[in-house]
Amino acid sequence: MSMSPSAASPPTTIVSGGSRGLGLAVVSRMLDRGDRVATFSRGGSDSLVALADRHPGRLHHARIDAADSVMLCRFVNDTVALFGRVDHCVANAAVATEGVLATMSDDAIDSMLAVNLRGAIVLVRECVRQFLAQPRTPGRNGSVVVVSSVVAGRGSPGLAAYAATKAGLEGFARSLAREVGARGIRVNAVAPGFLATELSASLSDADRGRIVRRTPLGRLGTVEDVVGAIDFLTGPGADFITGQTVTVDGGGAA
Repeated sequence: MSMSPSAASPPTTIVSGGSRGLGLAVVSRMLDRGDRVATFSRGGSDSLVALADRHPGRLHHARIDAADSVMLCRFVNDTVALFGRVDHCVANAAVATEGVLATMSDDAIDSMLAVNLRGAIVLVRECVRQFLAQPRTPGRNGSVVVVSSVVAGRGSPGLAAYAATKAGLEGFARSLAREVGARGIRVNAVAPGFLATELSASLSDADRGRIVRRTPLGRLGTVEDVVGAIDFLTGPGADFITGQTVTVDGGGAA
């Protein structure tokens, strides 16, 4: 049974790639602040099951490949049918293949483009269509956050193709912010630095030490550091912020 799309109902946030890492942390934060959350990933996780048990009726999860446009469209429609509306979209799902470009396969490049860039654009498009179809309500006109990376602006050896997808997302966010701003829809990007996650676990001790030494705050970031920025950008305190990229890297870009 679908819920009535009342403006007084809790906000609904869609988060891609919510089964682990940053996506899971975003899902948890949105639930804790009272949102209803719809998320998808290629697989589930025990952590998602635990969150669903802790927040009955407020978490919807589906197993979807972020590169599948048809399934993305269906997911947004299913979310509206279940919760009545969509208020926020966090495009977080991404894949990364590390390696020098000269030896990288077409499949690896295509996968990053399909998930990181095309998949994010399609998901945001479907959410924006829903924002535009909903009655205009102060503070509830829709917001988008796309998750970029510091490598989009700074570069990193072995991540050229990945950086290209993230740089594309930042350009997409800036342009879309101008396109939909007149309707009160906000679009921003968050660019995390190197985080203490599964991805950074593959770094050598020397590489990890080098990153920490050049970071003014003297450590790798955590998903909680980035969640705070996403929470803010999708909250009422950011009502006059759009078209921006917020870098969360401990000052490494300074």
